This record gives sequence, structure tokens and C-alpha cells, in this order.
Amino acid sequence: MAKVIIAGGGLSGLSLAWFLKELRPGWEVLVLESEARAGGKAWTIKEDGFVCEKGVNGVLDNKPSTLALAARLGLEPLKSNNAASRRFVIKNRHLVQLPASPAQFLTSKLLSLPGRLRVLAEALVSKGDISKDESLADFARRRLGKEAFKYLIDPMATGIYAGDPERLSLRSCFPKIHELERDYGSLIRAMIKLQREARKKGKKGPGAGPGGVLTSFATGMNELVDALVRALGPAVRLNSSVASISKQNTGWRVFLKDGEEFEADHVVLACPVKAVSEALKETAPDIVKLAVKINYPPVSIVCMGIKQGTTENPMNGFGFLAPSSERRSILGSLWDSSIFPNRAPEGYQLIRTLVGGARAPDLAGLPDSSLVDLVVKEFSELVGLKGTPEFVKIFRWEEAIPQYEKGHQALASKIDSTLRSYPGLYIRCNWLGGVSLNDCVANSERLAIQLTS
Repeated sequence: MAKVIIAGGGLSGLSLAWFLKELRPGWEVLVLESEARAGGKAWTIKEDGFVCEKGVNGVLDNKPSTLALAARLGLEPLKSNNAASRRFVIKNRHLVQLPASPAQFLTSKLLSLPGRLRVLAEALVSKGDISKDESLADFARRRLGKEAFKYLIDPMATGIYAGDPERLSLRSCFPKIHELERDYGSLIRAMIKLQREARKKGKKGPGAGPGGVLTSFATGMNELVDALVRALGPAVRLNSSVASISKQNTGWRVFLKDGEEFEADHVVLACPVKAVSEALKETAPDIVKLAVKINYPPVSIVCMGIKQGTTENPMNGFGFLAPSSERRSILGSLWDSSIFPNRAPEGYQLIRTLVGGARAPDLAGLPDSSLVDLVVKEFSELVGLKGTPEFVKIFRWEEAIPQYEKGHQALASKIDSTLRSYPGLYIRCNWLGGVSLNDCVANSERLAIQLTS
């Protein structure tokens, strides 16, 4: 009977423990979570009738990992409202709707006529140097043009990574897009061919966007966390912070900060870079030296509850993103009560606004009152907010989203190869293998299969 210790009770660690228990019920699996709650960045706060997500607000249903796990746990998914298909970008101080189809793109005011024609000319652009680790910004300008980068790709980098597209790696952040150019020479030609092949099979082909429907649960993402914690029972220990780990003759020894010790055949570090670096600083300094190169900019989230009818813009949609060229103090806003039902009391709207990221990390550290004033000022200008919010909740992430910058793929490969020098030691967190919750769950399932094979 193998013993497995998982350091970190976010969804990477919880799902890994669940998969291991399903595959090997007799194994001894223990999740050590340093905080007083499990779940990591899947964290729902319910207060005064508002349902606020401190972190991730859902998963896309085009990747099966998370929702398949939820189904096996007996959870009922909640798809986002139809209004969530309407997404906006700031352009010249106004919110402009993103085109959701080729027909809308041709008539959209988001790009000028020359800008739209430049995007259509993408099919004529020669294939780039596929061996090069190109930034998202360089790729977008080369294939789609400066204007499309400015109003389409730059906001996408903000929305997914809160990152700087000049530094983010295309092949690491959006590997499928990199593969489309590699395999077809053009994104437009790739979509045409793939849609044609899909129609022959009676299926729907890929579109220009990320695809999938945003999906959560009736009372928020904490439903998934709570279900996993219930299923795992005493296998999850809270307030158990790992201080260090050391290699033993027949496995590993894990030392907690309170002095408690555990032995294990396998140790999985399912926690952020900072915690991994602390645990491995004596045992595996070569891994630490590589891991600390991954950057996490801070992000603060301002949740506001406002009365319906107190904005000139009805905010009936997903929300908006701010291109860096607009020089706003916020990264964007999610209109949560328009995305999912029952996120706000009757007669109110719930909005979450992101501040900081790689673009303006210092703003994330503003005092609460200054953060609220900043967001209210932006909303007054952009959606015509009259007055002040009646409900405010602020969440701060000092280490928000790991940045997959140029060189990340080589760095991840180096970490992976270095880990092979430490049999029985694994890393499974969103700073390797994909930042999305779907990626984390899928990677945990793969590791569980690997360990039990």
C-alpha cells in the first residue's frame, strides 16, 4: 500500500487526491493545506444576498475535465446566461461589443475598415519561424495587424492572465494557436479546413474565440470544493503548513511547521512557487533556482453591489476589458449577476472589477478606500454609474496568475527533467501545464493514472 502526501489543498491537490482514492482505494493519501480552508482560488463568499467569487468564476465546458469530475461527485452544473455571449472592449472611452461571428466582424466598429481588411489578409501572411518562442504581441501584429492586436489580443491577455502580451509566450499561453500556424500556415485557412472537416462529420467546427460555455454551480464554485472535501473526509488536513521535505532511503519525509512529521512513498507539491521553493530549498535547490523565475503579479478584485437602474449602461452582458492603449486604471470588469442567476438580491446587480496585474501591480496594493474610489470613478465614466455602491467587498491576491512568459516552455521542460533526479517527487500546480482550472484537473488526473499504473 503506497503512501502519498499532497502539499496544497487547492483544486489541483484536491482533485489529485480524489482521483488517487478512486483508482487505489487502499492507498493512504493525505492532503496538507496550509490555510484554514481548502480550495485555493476557487472561493465563494456569500454576504448580504450577494454571491461573490474571490477567484475563478467558472470553467468552459469545451474541456471535459472539471465538469466530468463534478458529475462524478453528483453536482449539477449551471450554464451562464445567454447575455454572457455579449462581451465588450473599451475603445476611445466607450464600450464596444466584441464581434461574435464573421458577419458581426465585418460590420463591427471595434476595428476600422483597414483594420478589418488586415485581419482578413492573415490568410496571405507567410508562416513564421515556428521554432521561435514568440511573444503574443509579436505574433498578433505579424499575423493580424497592429489594430487587431490593440483591441482584440491585448485585452485577451489581460482577461486570461492579467499579463503583458509583450512578454507572454504564444506557444505556452495559447499552444493551439501556435499549432494552427505550424500545421496550416494560417489561422483563417486552418479554421476553414477544420470547419469543413467537422461539417462532413456532422459536427460544429472551431470558431475564432476560445469556445465553450462558461459554467459554474448554483451557489458558486465553492460547491466543487465542498464536494471534494466531503468525499475525501479526514484525508484533508487544514492549517498544516509544510516547512520542508527530505529524501529518505525508502521514500520521503515531510516536516510541518508545527513540528509534526510524515513519511511517504510519493510527495506531490500542489502549491504556488513560493511554497514549493520554501519546501525544497535544502533538498532540491536546483529546482528552486528554476521555479523562482516564474512571476505572479498581484491582482485586487473589487466586488460592488449596485441598484439596478443606477447606470446609463444596463450592463447586460459578460463584462468588459480594457486594452492597455486606453490607459485605464482597471483591467476590466465582470458583470456577475448578468452572467449567472441568483448572484445578487432582487433589484441589484453584482459586478467584479480587477485592478493591478502585470500592467499596474502597484495599483493592486492601494488602500481599500482608494481602490473603491478608483473603480467608482472608472464606472462613472464608462457605464454612467450614478452614486456609490451599496455593497463592497475587496479581495486581494498577492500572487494571482502565474505568467507564462517567453522561455516558459523551455523552463518547464528543464524543471520536468530535473525532477527526474528526485524519484517520488512531483509538482502539480497551475504554474506548470496550464493556468486554467480545466488544465489543473486534467493534469491531476493524468498524474494519478501515472502514479497508479
